[in-house]
Amino acid sequence: MKYVLLICDDETSSPSPAEIAADPAHRAYAAEVDRRGARRGGARLRPVADATTVRVRDGETLVSDGPFAETKDVIGGIDIIECADLDEAIELAARHPYARHGSIEVRPVWE
Repeated sequence: MKYVLLICDDETSSPSPAEIAADPAHRAYAAEVDRRGARRGGARLRPVADATTVRVRDGETLVSDGPFAETKDVIGGIDIIECADLDEAIELAARHPYARHGSIEVRPVWE
């Protein structure tokens, strides 16, 4: 079954892509996901300041800069994994470095 891991953290301490690539904890997580053959995709997201929110109300398209919600923790990226079951997805989510100071939301994908 496929799952999306929503990687949430406080953007005030967001490491650069180079820092993440050099971090032993991130490398170990990526190696474990690859060892299991679970990686199906993923992406790191730009900061919420770069977001555009789109709503349609009464047929009118409303566009605003920034995130929809004013929260401390934001979705900074996603991983798409394929696992045997939710227990395995939770196990991988717990290995993600951001689980130690942010949170990882695990969601099954409709298929």
